[in-house]
Amino acid sequence: MDAIMIKESIDIWAVVGLGALTVVLLLFSAMASGSEVAFFSLTRSDIEGFETRNDSTAHRVLELLANPDRLLATILVVNNMVNICLVIIATQLVDEIFIFTGVWEFIFNTIVITFLLLLFGEIMPKVFTQASPARMAAFFSVPLKFLRWLVYPLAFILIRTSSRVSRLATKNAEISIEELADAVDLTETGSEEEQKMLSGIVSFGQTEVVEIMHSRVDITGLEYSAGYDEVRNTIVTKGYSRIPVYGDDLDDVRGVLYVKDLLPHIAKDNDFEWQQLLRKPYFVPEHMMIDDLLKEFQKKKTHIAIVVDEYGATQGLVSLEDILEEVVGEITDESDDDEDKLYEKIGERTYIFDAKIHIGEFVRAIGYEEDAFSDVEGHAETLAGLMMELKRDLPRRGDELSSHGVKFFIATMDGRRVDKIKVEVDG
Repeated sequence: MDAIMIKESIDIWAVVGLGALTVVLLLFSAMASGSEVAFFSLTRSDIEGFETRNDSTAHRVLELLANPDRLLATILVVNNMVNICLVIIATQLVDEIFIFTGVWEFIFNTIVITFLLLLFGEIMPKVFTQASPARMAAFFSVPLKFLRWLVYPLAFILIRTSSRVSRLATKNAEISIEELADAVDLTETGSEEEQKMLSGIVSFGQTEVVEIMHSRVDITGLEYSAGYDEVRNTIVTKGYSRIPVYGDDLDDVRGVLYVKDLLPHIAKDNDFEWQQLLRKPYFVPEHMMIDDLLKEFQKKKTHIAIVVDEYGATQGLVSLEDILEEVVGEITDESDDDEDKLYEKIGERTYIFDAKIHIGEFVRAIGYEEDAFSDVEGHAETLAGLMMELKRDLPRRGDELSSHGVKFFIATMDGRRVDKIKVEVDG
């Protein structure tokens, strides 16, 4: 017995009606699928092209694009409603023509009709529309504008529901900084510089001012009582554009001298009262987060801050450049020289470090985790301080220390202060 047979008595008018309705619904399905690709594949130049035109078609396209959520909801509602109706009508059409035995009815209705729907209602319209999205968007704009009004209640419900679900999903999708950092480590980027920049962005909100500041001993300042000749000489020899000015010592910072403010007075004699040009200093606590400091710099329109501890004593100086370097890496300008570099790589796993480098920057340079030395660093903030914690005494030239697979050699001293440290990292 045949599995599929044509009925002996067929209602021609029913077949014609159902067939015509199937074709119409298939066209609507193709229109919905194609319009989704057309509108959401428009490039910036395509949109600018519509903006330069002064006709009703361009206005319709721009009006639809002005509310993309409503546009997408309209397309999805229309597409799903049409496809559901199409499957029902097509199944009814098949039943008017054929008689099935066994599982053939299920196979025909499920596989054949679904295949035809996907081919003519989804795949072909999207492929065809992709070739010229701007032209097809203009073509579909007329029916879409009408359908947007027609299915607005359903589209509105869809938008509100999806928005609420999205907010709940976002609320429950919080991840820790550690998880984000692990994700960055697993990310394959084009270069080592890009990887470092991503890591800098992740840790940006977790970095304190004390970790990036220039320590007190490295601050170049001017005495408030200094003569104008000494001021000019300091500016020429040091090359800084902003210099703190102090009274008795650096704990008494009275202002910041901007070199550009001196330009109109560059030819004045030594008696010139340059102190009148000082700008009010900006003080920040040492444990302030650098993302908060960046916001304050933007708000106050300043580039430099004096870092103080809980007792108001000056601990260091931090600039806008120091903050940016946490993300983009070392920034070198024409006033910098090789002596300003905090470390130099002299071998595959061998470095020469300036002892004043912060421990956080040191561990990043050698490729270790941020907290690699947290169990031995104590209250140390610089590499020199770490040496003191490891030795439990004042370091001396020639000392050799080891910790966590790293060997430290005190290379040079500046009086009683550690200057350069040679570091060898075990492979």
